[in-house]
Amino acid sequence: MTNDNQSLRGFLETVEQEFPEEILRIREPVSRNLEMTSVVFELDRLGKSPVVIFENIEGTKTPVVTNIAGNRKLLAHCLNAEARNLPTAFRDRCQNYIPCEVVSRGAWDDIVLEGDQVDLTQLPIPFQFSVDAAPYITAGQICARDPETGVDTTGFHRLMLKGKNRLGISLHSRRRMYEFHRRAEARGQSLPAAIVIGTHPLHYMGSMVYAYPPHVRKYEIIGGLFGEPYRLARCGVNNIEVPAGAEIVIEGEILAGVHEPEGPFGEFTGYASYRSTQNVFVAHRVRMRRDALFHSVVSGMSRDHILISCITREGEILNALRRNLPNVKAVHVPHKTCGAFLAIVSMKKIAEGEPKMAMLTALGTELYTKHVIVVDDDVDIFDMEDVMWAVATRVRAEKDIFLVPGVKSAIIDPTSDPKTFTVTKMGIDATAPLNENFAERLTISDAQRTRARQILGNAGVTA
Repeated sequence: MTNDNQSLRGFLETVEQEFPEEILRIREPVSRNLEMTSVVFELDRLGKSPVVIFENIEGTKTPVVTNIAGNRKLLAHCLNAEARNLPTAFRDRCQNYIPCEVVSRGAWDDIVLEGDQVDLTQLPIPFQFSVDAAPYITAGQICARDPETGVDTTGFHRLMLKGKNRLGISLHSRRRMYEFHRRAEARGQSLPAAIVIGTHPLHYMGSMVYAYPPHVRKYEIIGGLFGEPYRLARCGVNNIEVPAGAEIVIEGEILAGVHEPEGPFGEFTGYASYRSTQNVFVAHRVRMRRDALFHSVVSGMSRDHILISCITREGEILNALRRNLPNVKAVHVPHKTCGAFLAIVSMKKIAEGEPKMAMLTALGTELYTKHVIVVDDDVDIFDMEDVMWAVATRVRAEKDIFLVPGVKSAIIDPTSDPKTFTVTKMGIDATAPLNENFAERLTISDAQRTRARQILGNAGVTA
């Protein structure tokens, strides 16, 4: 058995001990149809984003854990960072590749189900939105190897429940897993793969990194986030290595030359997505902990679904920008813009043309990013009202907005061309001009704010 500090349950134990207000246990019976999704969205409406454990799911004894990645404070704690410095901490750590450690046995090897015993319908897979075609495994990390190089990868792909041993899968990100399957299919072979359910948030975060050398393993990036070798164990399909501390492992293959309807599914865009590569995963074996937890990511525009994407994109764009623009201060990808489509860049402008350089770099770094706003460093990029104030008062549309048509974008972006999946990308320079006597911004000093809070506190007004 492995040490659990790199596991989902190790994370839950840390939250309960150090942030008890950020974990919510629901003991009331809850349906797997729609109710878990509704609870998390209602918490978000109330401005709360705790980890949620549904302990009593109707029809199963397996608890469901969700919203593990919806809270910047908790994710920052995992990296020993402050919440506002999370993208920088992520950027620095994920470039420190640490070789993995292979242990003899995974924690998921307590129970092994094979052949007719495999029945994925017995897992508490939520039906999340009424538009969804079926229940979906949303926290399934697909692990597979490149059939040509042998280098493996891990990442999220939505998994539609189609039967006891059959899942629909979409590889629409068209990144490594899509290419691995294409290469296997070109050889007339299915792609051996394992679905891993129940991992630590740092695995979740590291698996979202896209810009890294082809010879590097995602697990080495995740090890960099942990600051120590990531512990893996070999499962029973093609000796694929998977996280040793995971809860459940489903072993099987993504079929070659087989396509079946998959979707619609409530995607991170806030819309039902009908676009899919329509691939099929067949399960041959299930391994799990004796007391397994089922991890689910609430889909749609939940923070659980989007926040990690915000942080990883912030870190990757920041990394690209600082190679040539050291005066860039920070990057923010807001949750409410689907954690993908808008990036806001803060910089200390020292020469005209730098904002456009930053915009072009950001648009070229991240496939999903299609709008970039650059602001001066006096603007709080985490406050959309402040950003929109800069746009409203500093942008001269005829010179500060530029468009780049025909750029490759995300297949599930509802504005992308349905045949080519291209969009027109846009940059907005919301910085004040350097060589003009531009209007001076009104400010209130920190000392004045402190005194104001004291006066209000004495009058009985508190935050």
